[in-house]
Amino acid sequence: MKDLHVTYRIECDASEVDARAQAIAVEQSIEMPPAAVRSQRVRDEVIGEVTAIEPIEPSAYRVTIGLSLATTGLDAGQLLNMLFGNTSLQAEVSLLDFEADPDALCGFGGPRFGIEGLRELVGAVERPLTCSALKPQGLAPAELAALAGELARGGVDIIKDDHGLANQDFSPFAERVPAVQAAVAKANRDTGGNTLYVPSLTGGPEAVRARWQLARDEGVEMMMLAPMISGLSTLQYLASLPRSVPILAHPAMAGAARIAPQTLIGRLFRLCGADAVIFPNHGGRFSYSPACCKALAKAARQPWGRFKPAMPVPAGGMTPARVGEMVDFYGSDVMLLIGGALLGAAEGVEVAARSFSLGVKATGS
Repeated sequence: MKDLHVTYRIECDASEVDARAQAIAVEQSIEMPPAAVRSQRVRDEVIGEVTAIEPIEPSAYRVTIGLSLATTGLDAGQLLNMLFGNTSLQAEVSLLDFEADPDALCGFGGPRFGIEGLRELVGAVERPLTCSALKPQGLAPAELAALAGELARGGVDIIKDDHGLANQDFSPFAERVPAVQAAVAKANRDTGGNTLYVPSLTGGPEAVRARWQLARDEGVEMMMLAPMISGLSTLQYLASLPRSVPILAHPAMAGAARIAPQTLIGRLFRLCGADAVIFPNHGGRFSYSPACCKALAKAARQPWGRFKPAMPVPAGGMTPARVGEMVDFYGSDVMLLIGGALLGAAEGVEVAARSFSLGVKATGS
């Protein structure tokens, strides 16, 4: 009996689908001819099994395969490997979803804080949260700190690094983080606010760990990671640290994976420790449909065993004019991320940020 059920979309002729499905079952489990397997335990417990084949449109099929959860070792990167590793090299195949007993998945960790923990940190009980980004690349730490101070004085709950900010010569991580954190802390003292600064963690394992430690030592209470750049196992590791803080997952490279967005961003990122997940909102710079966005937000927030819900963060060219529409669409358990529209506002960053913050607060009154 296989305990990890994985669903794929295969584009092929009807005459090929049985063989293609069986080939995926083997490729995603033992990666060798089944006839060559001598161990009865492996034959019974490890070799993948095709459990369903369903036509969904002409020359396209939904195929479900049973795998062994034990083959993941409860490691996030290995889970992705077992779900879609070698099969991702087949252009006609996409990963749609996966299912397993939530109790059996608990070893992957899940969000440490979730929606409730984020609300507690910023002092927002029921309303949507607000977020903005520090950009563009090329600014020095002092310039980014000044922007952060304006956004924080304007009442934005969460100010994150642009995902392109890493450890460049023009803004080294070790200089940027103390400067921005100090500016946000001063704004909080001056206004009585609870704005969080969220630096972006990048680099190899040692660099990520060192930068995490530096940020924590500076008083940072939330951090960002791009799991498809740095690895799902890195996300899982950061969420497991004793002094863990909420993690905001960025979707960079997620669109290259041929994995359904609600599964990758909404479920896998959440499973591996993301407390909030950024994704492209419909009607912005990207092509996600309203149905896809709705499904992704549902996957991030819906009950799932003992896993805490993650906060959906629709983004990508959003403007304050869309606040009411977005809250109507997503409800109050959402973080609204608006970057360029605030940074480029004619009235100035602080004024635009305050208007944005007050507009969001008004939706919860």
